[in-house]
Amino acid sequence: MIATILPGSADFHAVGYNEHKVYKGVATLLEMQNFGGLDASEHPTAKQLVQFLQFYSSQNSRIQKPQFHVAISCKGHEMSEQQLLDFAHQYLQEMGYAEPGQPWLIYAHHDTDNTHLHIVTSRVAPDGRKIQHDHERRRSQTVIDKILGMDRQQKTEKDIEAAKQYSFSSFAQFKAVMGTMGYEVFQKDGNVFVKQGGRIQKKLPLTEIEALFKKGYQDKSRNRQLRAYLKKYRDVCANKEELQKEMKKSFGVDVVFFGKKDKPYGYMLIDHANKTVIHGARVLAVEELLDFATPEQRFDRIEAFIDRLLTLNPKITQGEIFQKLKKQRAYIKKGVIYYDGKSRPLPPFMAKAIDRNNRISFIEKFRPQNEAEVEMLCKVFKVDRPDLVDISTERPPKYADSVGRLHEIFNDPEVKSPRSAMYQEGFIIRQVNDTYYAINFMEHILINLNEEDFDVERVKKKSKKPKRQGVPFKKSKKKTLNPVKSLQRKSHQGLGKLRKEGIGSHSANREWEVGKKTDYDEVDDGRSLKM
Repeated sequence: MIATILPGSADFHAVGYNEHKVYKGVATLLEMQNFGGLDASEHPTAKQLVQFLQFYSSQNSRIQKPQFHVAISCKGHEMSEQQLLDFAHQYLQEMGYAEPGQPWLIYAHHDTDNTHLHIVTSRVAPDGRKIQHDHERRRSQTVIDKILGMDRQQKTEKDIEAAKQYSFSSFAQFKAVMGTMGYEVFQKDGNVFVKQGGRIQKKLPLTEIEALFKKGYQDKSRNRQLRAYLKKYRDVCANKEELQKEMKKSFGVDVVFFGKKDKPYGYMLIDHANKTVIHGARVLAVEELLDFATPEQRFDRIEAFIDRLLTLNPKITQGEIFQKLKKQRAYIKKGVIYYDGKSRPLPPFMAKAIDRNNRISFIEKFRPQNEAEVEMLCKVFKVDRPDLVDISTERPPKYADSVGRLHEIFNDPEVKSPRSAMYQEGFIIRQVNDTYYAINFMEHILINLNEEDFDVERVKKKSKKPKRQGVPFKKSKKKTLNPVKSLQRKSHQGLGKLRKEGIGSHSANREWEVGKKTDYDEVDDGRSLKM
């Protein structure tokens, strides 16, 4: 066991160092204690953590470099992460950094061959005094020796008894079980030696272990289940280390490889739930297990995964897919898959379906209460599957307040143009046959003016052309405008969105793209939609 005390600092640069490791995916914040209002579950930013430690340390201005940063590591994996965390707690206590109110961060690093932690705290005690640090490195080693000597043999004996409860068929399998507990085990001269912390903790006869061998043990149904788990996570993991981590985290199964690190010749599975050790070859050949995908194959698999998601949930949105893809370190945006710094377009039908679902999700924020409202919103947002839109039984929270505010506008005798006043409140008017709707795109509110007893005559568009009375019709000599420009001009005069098929970029194939910096206030009977 080694504890390396690293340089102090005034800016707590150790926080940034460890958080960068977390960002890269090679470290985990195991524990955050006594950081006031900061919530560990939401993982505060490095800046927030540094600011808190600096503020906490400012109660003693005489300490110029208040950062205390120590790395604790063991040989290989002779101690598990949890065991090392327990050790870290004892270490902080003995070194004087565990008084009530003392803030600390404990990180686990996974970028080396040995289990190790990093601890970051302040040399300032909760009462403002300086924590004793004379001969700190020498005292640190004394503390380590003291901790390792505390009931270590008793714990080892307890762990050996726990390991004996597993079903295993060879010494190698027993050794693997003990290895997951943080022990190094070897045999010599008919004896088994159990080592931890650089010391032999227990010696026992080899025959005692051999008597526990269970030859030919095999649970075929469990093996089939584990085979499915391994293949599933192999397809979404980049390497065997990532696979090991996922199997341990998700199913409590340790995958132990044998041979060279870069080219293992075999493996075994330690099924902690069933206290069973299984020869890997009985589940899945090691060559097949380590057949990780190429980048192109990974894109194919991600694409197939998205296709399955769309099949299971035809309304799944881009955001929901993003959550599903996080474990694969991939995401989609505007119909493109992004993975490991590379990208590939989704098939058009997938991209179209996801874009449609995003629009449906936006429609449902309005909580339409009948098919007419659904149909109207689907026309606005260019959704061709109104059957996928859920009809709500409740209105949005601000619906009643908005109706009341619009009634105030209509009842105000000084308001000459309710339509303009409503526009100032964020509402535009949409007409469907004889029904008028007020729509607030920012607040996701849809109001049927007819049903809410508004005088819809006051929001109707009125012609500005005076009627000719008794004057013979004369053909204008004014030059006729270009038909496309004429249509565009009319669209701005309240005729709604018009499309001219086959005329350049204004063809009927162009659609209004909702959510792409469109000003929703432009969506009105008297305003043109984006062509």
